[in-house]
Amino acid sequence: MINDSITKLVSYALENGLIEPYDRVYSINRLLEALHIDEYEEPNEKYSNIDLETVLNEILEYACEKGLCENSVVYRDLFDTKLMGLLTPRPSEVDSKFAQKYKNSPKEATDYFYDLSQNTNYIRRYRIKKDVRWMTSTEYGDLDITINLSKPEKDPKAIAAAKNAKQSGYPKCLLCYENVGYAGRVNSPARQNHRVILLKIDGQDWGLQYSPYVYYNEHCILFNKQHTPMKIDKAAFSKLFSFVEQFPHYFIGSNADLPIVGGSILAHEHFQGGNYEFPMAKATIDKPLTFKGYENINAGIVRWPMSVIRLNGNSKNDIIDLADKILNAWRNYTDEAAFIFAETDGEPHNTITPIARMRNGNYELDLVLRNNITTEEHPLGVYHPHAELHHIKKENIGLIEVMGLAVLPSRLKHEMEMLKDAILAKKDLRAIDELEKHADWAEKFISENNITESNIDDIIRHEIGIVFSKVLEHAGVYKRDENGQKAFMRFVDSLNNY
Repeated sequence: MINDSITKLVSYALENGLIEPYDRVYSINRLLEALHIDEYEEPNEKYSNIDLETVLNEILEYACEKGLCENSVVYRDLFDTKLMGLLTPRPSEVDSKFAQKYKNSPKEATDYFYDLSQNTNYIRRYRIKKDVRWMTSTEYGDLDITINLSKPEKDPKAIAAAKNAKQSGYPKCLLCYENVGYAGRVNSPARQNHRVILLKIDGQDWGLQYSPYVYYNEHCILFNKQHTPMKIDKAAFSKLFSFVEQFPHYFIGSNADLPIVGGSILAHEHFQGGNYEFPMAKATIDKPLTFKGYENINAGIVRWPMSVIRLNGNSKNDIIDLADKILNAWRNYTDEAAFIFAETDGEPHNTITPIARMRNGNYELDLVLRNNITTEEHPLGVYHPHAELHHIKKENIGLIEVMGLAVLPSRLKHEMEMLKDAILAKKDLRAIDELEKHADWAEKFISENNITESNIDDIIRHEIGIVFSKVLEHAGVYKRDENGQKAFMRFVDSLNNY
């Protein structure tokens, strides 16, 4: 049985170009070594169209039975990644092949690398398929909604082991280049099948990889090869354009560089991009703007729940210069009437989330104004989803959500199934522990709709999407009402006097 499984896995590697026919016997022997098997008999059956999840599960069951692997999700992930690492091309081979394909076109190169990242099981396609996705129509256009189910939760055995595990400073973080080929441990994922393309970004060494969780098509991460902190400055804008010049079919953006409004890893400079058009990129200009000395730049306020200035033109350097002027002005801007403070007690609050793309041959940069001030009423952030929305979304609003894609917690799938059953059965939502937090919201949309078994799923999904649009409104520093837009223009006017 295990011989069949090993043969199937090697056949999969051959079918998907991970190894060459000449590597077949070598690969079988590497797998035998990993599984502590001394003998092998070639099966008579020839295998093709192998389902990777199935064959890896067969091998994992054998490994657990023989005591080679703990039978829990974290340990199984560590073990099957080790196996796939034996079948993954060396970093130099991947980089060389990428460079060859880049000569034909940047898209051909990224297509190759994205396929490889999936075929090696670095991106676990069978888990990504479990994610729940839909679109919700709002006044700002169609928003992308996802409930993320592809990131496995740690099991009790791994949690206990991680608590007792020695803390390691290698790699320094999950973004460091030193993760390439790393075996991992209970408190750090295995990366034997992880590969990175080395790039020059404004003359510096950077790495390109894909996110293992793929929140959108070809979700890539561009990271500084040096472990250096996130910083939004003029150099960051230049780096973003350096990337899209090399890969004009991709957008690239950065999380902000302050807590609350920033990303989860502020200690390592990195950007996120991909081959995807987000709802914000589709949004139109609501109010054209002209900046003194930059009349050649098409600028405007974007019709979006967050506060976005878009710059577009054929002069990269002028856009970078203007963006730097806007950033510096914003970092130092206070408008007490609009409750915007550059700093309190020496702590800075203003920063920007930038997103770059090429559009019809022009350079385009979206600058999303952010502020992370907190109050007693809003301890998680004034420009953060407020408490009444936490039943759906409580986590920070980073780059991906800023652009209109909600990444909602996995708990919602179960809670929405419970909510559906409770509504159809006309139960008291406040009497059910897991649903009590949803009661105010649900009772409102129940009163506004004629809910039936055939339409309840669509109604619940639509209402979740509407909540997400409100989440973005809360995160916007300038609201979409008359006072908010007047305050926005006060900042714009100050720029021309800056």
